[in-house]
This record gives sequence, structure tokens and C-alpha cells, in this order.
Amino acid sequence: MARCAGITAAGDRCKAEAMPEAQWCWNHHPDYEQARRRRASKGGKRGGRGRPQAELSDIKRRLSELADDVLEGRQDKAVAAVASQVLNVYLRAVSVEMKLKEQFELVERLESLEEGLEQSRGRGSRWRA
Repeated sequence: MARCAGITAAGDRCKAEAMPEAQWCWNHHPDYEQARRRRASKGGKRGGRGRPQAELSDIKRRLSELADDVLEGRQDKAVAAVASQVLNVYLRAVSVEMKLKEQFELVERLESLEEGLEQSRGRGSRWRA
């Protein structure tokens, strides 16, 4: 199989295998430029995996402190009730955000698997769907 004719950002020739009936790999093939841009833009919007966990830890800490303040008489029960409702709404928003990120990751993985399957079919692979 031929090597990709693309040039890397460092100025070296790409070391990847060219796609069947093409002179470029998927990363350099001009027909896939929009798909690569779509993926790259998703990467910057998704945020790291650690951010939601940090937010969840912060909310748990604040709710625990709020409960302690109420039980020790440092916080009015009515104020604490409203604050806990607001924190619970925030908690729900974080949960929805996590589910959306998970779905985006699954879609991206599925697209990648489909592209790999298409490439392997083009090479006459023994794997068939």
C-alpha cells in the first residue's frame, strides 16, 4: 500500500498509509476537510472530563456546609431551603451537560468506527458488515 503524499505541520512527509485509490490518508485527503474541521471544532467546545466532576464535588460541599449551618443555627431555614433549591437546579444542569457530552463522544466514536469500516472495505478486508 502506498504512503500518504501529505506534508505534516513540521514539513515532513506523512508516514500514514494512503487510502485505497487515493494518494492521501484520511487526515490529508481534501474530500474529508469539512469532516476534520467539524471534529476539531467539537473538541474545543466539549471541555475536559474533569470539569463536571469538580462542579459536582463543589455542589456537594456547598450543600453539606448549608446543612451544617442550618443544623447549628447559623443559617435561616427558609434561606437555606431556597439556596438548596437553586443548587439542585444547578446540579440538574451539570447532569444534563454530562449526558450531552457523553452523547457527543459516542457519536464521534461511531463516526470514527464507520470511517474505519469504510476504509477496511475499500482495502478488501475480511471484515464485512
